[in-house]
This record gives sequence, structure tokens and C-alpha cells, in this order.
Amino acid sequence: MKTRPDFSFESAALMRGVTRIAGVDEAGRGPLCGPVVAAAVRLEPGCIPDGLNDSKALSPARRETLFDAINEVAEVAWAEASVAEIDALNILRASHLAMVRALDALPGGADLALIDGNLAPRDLAIPAETIVKGDARSLSIAAASIVAKVVRDRIMVDLAQQHPGYGWERNAGYPTKDHLEALRNLGPTPHHRRSFRPVHNILYQEQTITP
Repeated sequence: MKTRPDFSFESAALMRGVTRIAGVDEAGRGPLCGPVVAAAVRLEPGCIPDGLNDSKALSPARRETLFDAINEVAEVAWAEASVAEIDALNILRASHLAMVRALDALPGGADLALIDGNLAPRDLAIPAETIVKGDARSLSIAAASIVAKVVRDRIMVDLAQQHPGYGWERNAGYPTKDHLEALRNLGPTPHHRRSFRPVHNILYQEQTITP
């Protein structure tokens, strides 16, 4: 049976005397293009929007509605790591860089970060607790997953208008069949991640074919 996220991790921290607890999650580790986006959200215990869940379990319309609700009642910040940073650092380290930036931008700061996954960013200035599948277990992380997903999807819609043909408004840069076909036919854009194998392979083929 699937469980829904709850406030148990946050409540345990509050019982220890920690008062400012932020959930942190990212969106965009898997796509072939665009930035990776991380969000940090600090919920108020008595004012949590109904229906928070792992962003992947929600429809786009529901995510948009919850995004607005989260921003109305919680402290929220998000940040990016660029394609250049992804290619230079690798996607994991770039995701962690975006997380650190989001926490640094969080109004009022935080004393504890609840991080989705099993590895905390190495440059965090505050204590962190990692939670595997945290977006499905912690309400704060679920809220962060929604914010990060909505922000990144909006970025990809904007980029799709600048680079039509790749379907980014539909696939958000993930390696779908239509995206891969466009990548082969149109070639990579400046927003494609050169360190990702499908993009690297196409670039390498172009270099070997070009006289």
C-alpha cells in the first residue's frame, strides 16, 4: 500500500528543539537539457496545504494549484545550477549546489534541512537529515518537490519557445522518443548537457563526420 507524506520527521525535530526545518528537493536530474532546479520549503505546522505529495504523483494542474498554495503559507526559495555547472561538476554535485543555493536564499533561514535522497550536499552550512524517497514521506520535502518541478517545467516551456522542435513544453527535456529524434535531426542546442551520453554521442558523431 502506498503511503502519503506526513509531518513525522518534522515533528521529531521540533521535539528536539529545532524550530526552523526546511524540506529540500530537486527537479531535473534526468533530462538531457536545461538547468537542475532545487527548492527549499519551510512549512508552518498549523498551516499546511491539503494534498501535498510527491510531485511525480500529481497532475500538472494539481501541482500548479499546490505551488500557489505553498507560496501563500510557507517560506519558499528555489535556485538553479546551470548546464555549464552540470557538465563541469556532474549532475549529482550540480543538484547539491542548487540545494545549497536554495537554502541560502530561504527567507528566515533554517536550522535543519530534510534532504530527499541518501546523500547530503557537502557544502551545507546547517545540519541535514537525508530521507530516501523523502518526497513521498515528508510533507516539507513533498512541498519542495512540487515547487522545484513547477519552476523547472516553466523554465523549459520558456526555452521551448526559443528552440522549437524538441518538444520541451511536453517532455521537459527528458529523453523521450520525440526529443531524441529532434536531437538527431536538429542537433544539440546550447541548453543541452554535453556530459550526458545521448548528447555527447551526437556531438561526437558530428565531429567525426565533419571534414
